[in-house]
Amino acid sequence: MLFLSWKRPSPQQQKICIDKSGGFNYDIKYEGASSKTLTSSQKQELSKDGFFVNEARILLGSGLSTYNHAKTALLTWRHFSLKWAFVDPKTSLQTGTKFCVCVKEFLPWIMMPLQVAYVFDESSSNSSAADRKLTKASFGFGSGTLHGHLLAGEERFSVELDEKNQVWYEILSFSKPAHLLSFIGYPYVQLRQKYFTQQSMQSVVKHVNAQQCAM
Repeated sequence: MLFLSWKRPSPQQQKICIDKSGGFNYDIKYEGASSKTLTSSQKQELSKDGFFVNEARILLGSGLSTYNHAKTALLTWRHFSLKWAFVDPKTSLQTGTKFCVCVKEFLPWIMMPLQVAYVFDESSSNSSAADRKLTKASFGFGSGTLHGHLLAGEERFSVELDEKNQVWYEILSFSKPAHLLSFIGYPYVQLRQKYFTQQSMQSVVKHVNAQQCAM
Protein backbone atom coordinates (compact mmCIF):
# COMPACT_ATOMS: atom_id res chain seq x y z
CA MET A 1 0.00 0.00 0.00
CA LEU A 2 1.45 3.32 -1.13
CA PHE A 3 -0.28 6.71 -1.11
CA LEU A 4 0.73 8.92 -4.05
CA SER A 5 -0.42 12.21 -5.55
CA TRP A 6 0.81 14.02 -8.65
CA LYS A 7 -0.12 17.35 -7.07
CA ARG A 8 0.32 18.76 -3.57
CA PRO A 9 -1.94 16.46 -1.50
CA SER A 10 -5.28 17.97 -0.57
CA PRO A 11 -6.83 17.64 2.91
CA GLN A 12 -9.29 15.10 1.45
CA GLN A 13 -6.45 12.97 0.03
CA GLN A 14 -4.66 13.07 3.37
CA LYS A 15 -7.85 11.98 5.16
CA ILE A 16 -8.22 9.01 2.81
CA CYS A 17 -4.61 8.04 3.55
CA ILE A 18 -5.20 8.29 7.30
CA ASP A 19 -8.49 6.35 7.16
CA LYS A 20 -6.80 3.46 5.35
CA SER A 21 -3.66 3.40 7.49
CA GLY A 22 -4.62 1.11 10.37
CA GLY A 23 -2.38 0.80 13.43
CA PHE A 24 1.35 1.05 14.17
CA ASN A 25 3.51 -1.03 11.84
CA TYR A 26 6.40 -1.70 14.25
CA ASP A 27 6.94 -3.98 17.25
CA ILE A 28 4.87 -2.99 20.28
CA LYS A 29 7.92 -3.33 22.53
CA TYR A 30 9.37 -0.20 20.89
CA GLU A 31 6.28 1.97 21.26
CA GLY A 32 7.33 5.09 23.17
CA ALA A 33 11.01 4.14 23.08
CA SER A 34 11.92 7.49 21.49
CA SER A 35 10.53 9.48 24.44
CA LYS A 36 13.87 9.47 26.28
CA THR A 37 17.51 9.67 25.30
CA LEU A 38 18.53 6.23 24.05
CA THR A 39 21.22 4.38 26.00
CA SER A 40 24.02 2.59 24.17
CA SER A 41 22.41 -0.78 24.95
CA GLN A 42 19.06 0.41 23.55
CA LYS A 43 20.78 1.61 20.38
CA GLN A 44 22.49 -1.77 20.03
CA GLU A 45 19.18 -3.59 20.44
CA LEU A 46 17.53 -1.37 17.84
CA SER A 47 20.44 -1.91 15.47
CA LYS A 48 20.17 -5.69 15.87
CA ASP A 49 16.51 -5.44 14.92
CA GLY A 50 17.43 -3.53 11.75
CA PHE A 51 16.65 0.02 12.87
CA PHE A 52 18.68 3.05 11.85
CA VAL A 53 19.02 5.60 14.67
CA ASN A 54 19.21 9.26 13.67
CA GLU A 55 19.68 11.96 16.29
CA ALA A 56 20.72 15.60 16.28
CA ARG A 57 20.29 18.74 18.38
CA ILE A 58 20.95 22.42 17.86
CA LEU A 59 21.28 25.39 20.21
CA LEU A 60 18.56 27.96 19.51
CA GLY A 61 19.59 30.57 22.05
CA SER A 62 18.79 31.19 25.68
CA GLY A 63 15.97 32.30 27.95
CA LEU A 64 12.29 31.64 28.44
CA SER A 65 11.25 33.77 25.46
CA THR A 66 13.36 31.67 23.08
CA TYR A 67 11.96 28.49 24.62
CA ASN A 68 8.36 29.66 24.17
CA HIS A 69 8.99 30.59 20.53
CA ALA A 70 10.56 27.18 19.93
CA LYS A 71 7.62 25.45 21.60
CA THR A 72 5.21 27.40 19.38
CA ALA A 73 7.22 26.29 16.34
CA LEU A 74 6.49 22.64 17.18
CA LEU A 75 2.84 23.28 18.05
CA THR A 76 2.30 24.91 14.65
CA TRP A 77 4.42 22.36 12.73
CA ARG A 78 7.01 24.93 11.63
CA HIS A 79 9.59 22.15 11.86
CA PHE A 80 7.82 20.59 8.87
CA SER A 81 7.32 23.83 6.95
CA LEU A 82 9.54 22.94 4.00
CA LYS A 83 9.20 23.32 0.24
CA TRP A 84 9.33 19.57 -0.26
CA ALA A 85 7.68 18.29 2.94
CA PHE A 86 4.79 19.40 5.11
CA VAL A 87 2.21 18.43 7.71
CA ASP A 88 -1.14 20.18 7.93
CA PRO A 89 -0.36 22.96 10.47
CA LYS A 90 -3.84 22.54 11.97
CA THR A 91 -2.98 19.01 13.11
CA SER A 92 -3.64 18.72 16.83
CA LEU A 93 -0.73 17.62 18.99
CA GLN A 94 -2.58 15.14 21.17
CA THR A 95 -1.80 11.51 21.88
CA GLY A 96 -3.68 9.35 19.39
CA THR A 97 -3.99 11.97 16.65
CA LYS A 98 -3.35 10.54 13.19
CA PHE A 99 -1.80 12.70 10.48
CA CYS A 100 0.09 12.60 7.18
CA VAL A 101 3.61 13.65 6.37
CA CYS A 102 3.55 14.68 2.72
CA VAL A 103 6.88 14.46 0.92
CA LYS A 104 7.73 15.31 -2.68
CA GLU A 105 10.13 12.79 -4.18
CA PHE A 106 11.01 13.42 -7.82
CA LEU A 107 7.62 13.74 -9.62
CA PRO A 108 4.92 12.42 -7.24
CA TRP A 109 4.10 13.41 -3.69
CA ILE A 110 4.11 10.59 -1.16
CA MET A 111 1.69 10.64 1.78
CA MET A 112 2.90 8.74 4.82
CA PRO A 113 0.55 8.15 7.78
CA LEU A 114 1.62 8.47 11.40
CA GLN A 115 0.05 8.73 14.83
CA VAL A 116 1.09 10.85 17.81
CA ALA A 117 2.33 8.24 20.30
CA TYR A 118 2.95 10.60 23.22
CA VAL A 119 3.24 14.26 24.19
CA PHE A 120 5.14 15.72 27.13
CA ASP A 121 5.20 19.21 28.62
CA GLU A 122 7.35 19.47 31.74
CA SER A 123 8.75 22.35 33.79
CA SER A 124 10.37 23.06 37.14
CA SER A 125 11.16 26.23 39.07
CA ASN A 126 13.38 27.24 41.96
CA SER A 127 12.13 26.61 45.48
CA SER A 128 12.09 30.23 46.62
CA ALA A 129 8.50 31.45 46.82
CA ALA A 130 9.73 35.06 46.87
CA ASP A 131 11.65 34.67 43.63
CA ARG A 132 9.98 31.76 41.87
CA LYS A 133 10.98 31.45 38.23
CA LEU A 134 11.19 28.73 35.62
CA THR A 135 14.58 27.02 35.69
CA LYS A 136 14.03 24.01 33.42
CA ALA A 137 11.40 23.07 30.88
CA SER A 138 10.87 20.65 28.02
CA PHE A 139 8.17 20.07 25.45
CA GLY A 140 7.92 17.54 22.70
CA PHE A 141 6.08 14.71 21.07
CA GLY A 142 6.79 11.44 19.35
CA SER A 143 4.97 9.92 16.40
CA GLY A 144 4.89 6.32 15.27
CA THR A 145 4.55 5.05 11.71
CA LEU A 146 1.33 3.38 10.60
CA HIS A 147 0.61 0.76 7.94
CA GLY A 148 1.08 2.46 4.59
CA HIS A 149 4.24 4.31 5.66
CA LEU A 150 7.45 3.55 3.78
CA LEU A 151 9.28 3.11 7.09
CA ALA A 152 8.60 1.52 10.47
CA GLY A 153 9.61 3.30 13.68
CA GLU A 154 9.27 6.45 15.76
CA GLU A 155 10.47 10.04 15.67
CA ARG A 156 10.60 12.60 18.48
CA PHE A 157 10.75 16.38 18.15
CA SER A 158 11.48 18.30 21.33
CA VAL A 159 12.68 21.62 22.73
CA GLU A 160 14.37 22.08 26.08
CA LEU A 161 15.29 24.93 28.42
CA ASP A 162 18.15 23.51 30.48
CA GLU A 163 19.68 24.43 33.82
CA LYS A 164 22.13 26.76 32.05
CA ASN A 165 19.23 28.73 30.53
CA GLN A 166 20.09 27.39 27.07
CA VAL A 167 17.39 26.34 24.62
CA TRP A 168 17.86 23.26 22.47
CA TYR A 169 15.91 21.70 19.62
CA GLU A 170 16.35 17.95 19.25
CA ILE A 171 15.29 15.27 16.79
CA LEU A 172 15.57 11.57 17.57
CA SER A 173 14.30 8.75 15.37
CA PHE A 174 14.71 5.07 14.77
CA SER A 175 13.39 3.44 11.62
CA LYS A 176 13.76 0.63 9.13
CA PRO A 177 12.26 -0.16 5.73
CA ALA A 178 8.61 -1.20 5.65
CA HIS A 179 8.01 -1.19 1.88
CA LEU A 180 9.82 -2.64 -1.13
CA LEU A 181 10.77 0.86 -2.35
CA SER A 182 12.45 1.75 0.94
CA PHE A 183 14.23 -1.62 1.04
CA ILE A 184 15.66 -1.05 -2.45
CA GLY A 185 16.63 2.59 -1.87
CA TYR A 186 17.44 2.53 1.83
CA PRO A 187 20.84 4.29 1.56
CA TYR A 188 19.02 7.13 -0.23
CA VAL A 189 16.28 7.11 2.42
CA GLN A 190 18.90 7.49 5.17
CA LEU A 191 20.45 10.45 3.36
CA ARG A 192 17.03 12.07 3.03
CA GLN A 193 16.40 11.57 6.74
CA LYS A 194 19.61 13.39 7.57
CA TYR A 195 18.78 16.11 5.04
CA PHE A 196 15.34 16.55 6.59
CA THR A 197 16.95 16.88 10.01
CA GLN A 198 19.16 19.72 8.77
CA GLN A 199 16.27 21.45 6.99
CA SER A 200 13.95 21.10 9.98
CA MET A 201 16.51 22.62 12.30
CA GLN A 202 17.06 25.54 9.94
CA SER A 203 13.30 26.09 9.79
CA VAL A 204 12.97 26.23 13.59
CA VAL A 205 15.99 28.53 13.91
CA LYS A 206 14.49 30.84 11.27
CA HIS A 207 11.13 30.91 13.08
CA VAL A 208 12.67 31.62 16.49
CA ASN A 209 14.92 34.36 15.12
CA ALA A 210 12.03 36.02 13.29
CA GLN A 211 9.89 36.03 16.43
CA GLN A 212 12.74 37.45 18.51
CA CYS A 213 13.30 40.26 16.00
CA ALA A 214 9.59 41.07 15.99
CA MET A 215 9.56 41.69 19.74
